[in-house]
Amino acid sequence: MADHALTPRGAATRDRIIEVATREFAEHGIAGARIERIVAAARTNKAQLYAYFGSKDGLFDAIFFGSLERIMNVVPIDATDLADWAVRLYDEYLRRPDLIRLATWARLERRPAGHLVADAERLDDPKLRAIAEAQAAGTVRPGDPFDVMAVVIAMSMAWSPVSNVYAATADEPPEVHERRRTLLRESVQRAVAAG
Repeated sequence: MADHALTPRGAATRDRIIEVATREFAEHGIAGARIERIVAAARTNKAQLYAYFGSKDGLFDAIFFGSLERIMNVVPIDATDLADWAVRLYDEYLRRPDLIRLATWARLERRPAGHLVADAERLDDPKLRAIAEAQAAGTVRPGDPFDVMAVVIAMSMAWSPVSNVYAATADEPPEVHERRRTLLRESVQRAVAAG
């Protein structure tokens, strides 16, 4: 990535590249994404893309890690109400299906086992601390905080764009989503209840 401050025009170009590349990687994966399509749709050139991101992998990393940070900021954990957190994650997957698809491609093409990212502690530590504190307060069932987090996230993804059963979309009737939110909320409450 560029080490110097970007001009407004350079920042706009970089933002266009990220926007187009996010769609490209979400649709085609890391191996299937094409730099030629990205630069054409972003109205730039390969030299500019490589100046900002270094490589195709560098571009994917910038987008992928940005998406992980985004979901942590947009849907922060509330360990005192993990059911609500799961519902907010469900809603975010409806709003931004590309984000969950990026994570799936990273799993399929980069890290088929273990943590999704090598630096898992940096991303998971605040969530794990929050869950551990809720466990210590007696509001969340005992057990490994990571496992509790994994179960809640997995439940929130039941209808996500990468579901093995059914991929929901934001275009479905509101009452369908509300029914799912109710089921998800109740199921997570039962799964993580301390008693």
